Amino acid sequence: MRRIFTSFLYAFVCLCISTLAHAQTAEKILIKGRVVDAKDKLPVIGATVSEQDADKRTINAIATDIDGNFALKINNPANKIVISIISYKTLSLPIGTRRQFNVSLESSSNDLNEVVIKARTQSGNGTGMNIDKRDLTVSNFTLNAADVETLQATTIDQAVQGRLPGVDIVSNSGDPGAGMSIKIRGTASLNAGSNPLIVVDGVPYNTSVPQDFNFATANNTEYADLLAIAPSDIKDISVLKDAAATAVWGAKAANGVLIINTKRGQVGPPTVTYTFKGSSTQQPGYIPLLNGAQYTTFIPEMVMNVNGAPLNTFNFKEFENDPYDVYYYKNYSQNTDWVKAISRTGSNYDNNLSVSGGGEKARYFASVGYNNQTGTTIGTGLNRLNTRLNLDYIVSDKIKFSASVAYTHSNTLFDYSSKNDGTGDDNVRTIAAIKMPNASIYEYNEFGYLTPTYFSPASGAQGQYPAIFNPVAMANAAQNSKLGDRITPHFNVIYTISPAFTATTDIQFDINNQKQTRFLPQIATGRPFTETTVNSGSISDYDTYSVTTKTNLLFNPDLGEKHSLQTLLSLQTEDDKSLTVGQAVTNTASSTLTDPSAPGRTLSAYPASVNPFTSSIAQTRDVAAVMSVQYKYLDRYIIAVAARGEGNSIFGPTYRYGLFPSVSTRYRMSAEPFMRKFSGWLDDFSLRASYGVTGSAPETPYLYYAIYNSTPSSYLGVNGLQASSIQLNNLRWEKLQGLTLGFSTVMFKGRLNIDLDFYRNQTHDLLNKDLAIASYNGFPTLPYNNVGVMQNSGFELNIITTPYKSKNLNIDFNFNIANNINKLLQISPYYATSSGNITTNGQYLKVLQLGNPLGSIYGYKFKGVYKDADATIARDASGNKIVAPDGTPVQMRFNYPQSSYLFQPGDAMYEDINHDGNINAQDVVYLGNGNPKFTGGFGPTFTIKSKFVISAFFNYRIGGDAINMTKMNTSNEYSFNNQSTAVLRRWRHPGDITDIPRALYNTGYNWLGSDRYVESTTYLRLRSVTARYNFAKTLAAKIHAKSMNAYVTVENLLTFTHYTGQDPEVGGTSDIYGQVVDNSVTPPLKQFTLGLSITF
Repeated sequence: MRRIFTSFLYAFVCLCISTLAHAQTAEKILIKGRVVDAKDKLPVIGATVSEQDADKRTINAIATDIDGNFALKINNPANKIVISIISYKTLSLPIGTRRQFNVSLESSSNDLNEVVIKARTQSGNGTGMNIDKRDLTVSNFTLNAADVETLQATTIDQAVQGRLPGVDIVSNSGDPGAGMSIKIRGTASLNAGSNPLIVVDGVPYNTSVPQDFNFATANNTEYADLLAIAPSDIKDISVLKDAAATAVWGAKAANGVLIINTKRGQVGPPTVTYTFKGSSTQQPGYIPLLNGAQYTTFIPEMVMNVNGAPLNTFNFKEFENDPYDVYYYKNYSQNTDWVKAISRTGSNYDNNLSVSGGGEKARYFASVGYNNQTGTTIGTGLNRLNTRLNLDYIVSDKIKFSASVAYTHSNTLFDYSSKNDGTGDDNVRTIAAIKMPNASIYEYNEFGYLTPTYFSPASGAQGQYPAIFNPVAMANAAQNSKLGDRITPHFNVIYTISPAFTATTDIQFDINNQKQTRFLPQIATGRPFTETTVNSGSISDYDTYSVTTKTNLLFNPDLGEKHSLQTLLSLQTEDDKSLTVGQAVTNTASSTLTDPSAPGRTLSAYPASVNPFTSSIAQTRDVAAVMSVQYKYLDRYIIAVAARGEGNSIFGPTYRYGLFPSVSTRYRMSAEPFMRKFSGWLDDFSLRASYGVTGSAPETPYLYYAIYNSTPSSYLGVNGLQASSIQLNNLRWEKLQGLTLGFSTVMFKGRLNIDLDFYRNQTHDLLNKDLAIASYNGFPTLPYNNVGVMQNSGFELNIITTPYKSKNLNIDFNFNIANNINKLLQISPYYATSSGNITTNGQYLKVLQLGNPLGSIYGYKFKGVYKDADATIARDASGNKIVAPDGTPVQMRFNYPQSSYLFQPGDAMYEDINHDGNINAQDVVYLGNGNPKFTGGFGPTFTIKSKFVISAFFNYRIGGDAINMTKMNTSNEYSFNNQSTAVLRRWRHPGDITDIPRALYNTGYNWLGSDRYVESTTYLRLRSVTARYNFAKTLAAKIHAKSMNAYVTVENLLTFTHYTGQDPEVGGTSDIYGQVVDNSVTPPLKQFTLGLSITF
């Protein structure tokens, strides 16, 4: 399949090059002439003189000068010369051997006193109805891709972060090719999927990953959903948020819909545009950590604080510091900055070449782009090659045909970790933060000479892999790459049956191949060759083939000026097939033998519980019929009604089909007669209301079948069969019921636009995975079940304004803010409502509590450090000491009677909520949740004399809390892991007043899950600043260009926050409890970009 893709690509590029070369080398013929008015013989200024071929495609064109003269180079004398201008009759003449054209144009009509042209933006929900934007009955926001084209974004969702009201976009990682978490109006689903539906050119675009990919460890959030769509090919992007708008899109649209329209050809001569963007990227500052000298002083004190006994350096030779023991002295007397050692300055180079044009019948747009990224963490990167060809052809007055073919080849390099995208708890940056800084990167031999071999001991004071390893060796030697090829042909036919009836048919084929290769080398872990973690390699491949069809019948009769009606009947189908295969091997002969097909000592996977050979095949089908009607009366009363009937093969026969209705309305108050007195400044004032139901289906196929697998043992060489999953006959659609009330205002001739929406969405029959059931059923869990009800409510405000406009200066300012409140309203009594052992260091309680949001964090309240023995005495609510019956003061305890631990001076102090002198589960309180209260963005744009443009954009999140796991790991003072410099102010002597407890090796309760590590992720970020200059046409003409512009963009330059981690933008999880945890993955990067765009 990849060879076919490659051959197709080479043929396409060669064809483009040969065509352009022929166009450049073909000899052109110069024709001249003069255009005058037939009546007064005065010159006609600005008339368009164009060369058109037999299909009426414009080949070349020019305008007449002040004297009516023109000179045009033509390609083919068999073509015609066409002369046109407003108020004159168009003149078409054959060229032949004629080289001089002196013509007279006749007036096409009577004298025109004034011509007023009003153009209204067409919009809709992507299904096929074209509605004036001012007549939309639902919330809809459209962003022109040209507004963000100066940003260095690999995918469009990176570029629009903070610009779409009500759309919360968070980066999962700053590494190339990392996915983005997109939430529209909060978390609407648990395990039916969290990202919105993507619709490209009117057809759904599949972004899901097969369940069995990469040994069933793949997760959709780990990969960039939109990586196969080049931002340079996108014309605009719209977001649908109301349930009334998303209901017509079916099972994948419950989380909202992003509608992407790609660029298409326009009538005119061929236009060639080349765009280059080159960026330098760097990471923000990291948490300051102890150096080697500070670390080797800290560790002995931590051990001695336990019982007064010094550190036994015979057992822990890493701290022996004996120059006579050359090997250990050299390898453990360094000052290694491990985070710096795995970091570098990154780069991003993006090149795009596009050609567009066409005539009255045929139009075309073709592009080819190449993106090359080097990540700021060693071992990460991305290469992407993308092409697109969009063709539109008018066959006749009744038939129009269009075709699109897009192909993308990508190779993404991740660092190795337990998660496929390198962001697991054991990612190289997390390990680099805790790796002992006195250890060397490369090994010194017994004579004290530095060798090129990575220093990766099998075990040590910090333990062994996977708890610790050499992060530099892992970043350089381990492999984790994802290779992808995707081609999506899309064909569309429009047939105009009559002026009132139009039929359209779409069919799209989506062929997607992805292959992930991983290898864990021995030189990174140092483990013995007998273990399966040594030289462990795997390869997993999936091929998906999707066919999507959509047939529309649109009825749009002319009912006069007072009435307007559009009726749509749409029949839609989607057929998805996937094939997944995987192979794994361990103990290959060398760390350089990374291919899983290489012989290994053991044919098994790491972890050992995973089958070394996997394969699966799956197929799902979805069919739907949509009926939609929109009626308008007197340009002020508008109502839309729609219903979608859908069947999905994932469900059993009982609940396979669902009906999802919606209704929405708009009242344009500004069109009422009593509002005419405000027409001088009020362009539009409308009220909107909508209600809709959207259904969601789980992502796992064949849930209504009982799945059987072969038994691990055999009898007489024959394996048996055993049931591996229970049959789900009664699984129901997850249904989102959404209610929205909105206001839209346009004032001062379009210079001020305000949209305000209030909404409430309730999701019923929540789908969730792995509900525990009684073991006597033969299965430990149900793969899916309907478990409860969840609600999201809030508001969205969007303001687009032009506060100042003159001939030489234009100032635009945009602002948006959104609020979302998430609540759990109902949960199944059979579902586990809590998780986490709060009596263990480092854990928080996860609770599904009715009325509270998902992602809630429960733990202790940290009150500082016991400064002396008197401070450890328990006190009642009045602050008086609690004494025993014999008069002895009661000392604070932890989790008595399960534990006998007594708090000592220097220990962490937690609030005794019930004042019983015992810190236990009764003192656990609500600490916050990971959902932000407000999200949005704002920024001005200054346009000076239409040449110089300066723009800035800020995005922000207010509220929301995260567990700063990096802070916990680097300040718990509990193990031999490296710590942050914050521990330098730790408690050391009675009377010390500090917020850092004493260091205690492997004992005590100084780092229980408390608000000490829960921090607000509120931030304001200067997302981008761009200075762009449009060169004068006379200067561009010197290089035979039509236009040219250059720009400088700086991204993520400043972040204002109180968050003490490396960056406050922390993504959530797909877990039902949804706590946000910061494990120090690569943060959003500072980018400095130089860009150049030239059009010929």
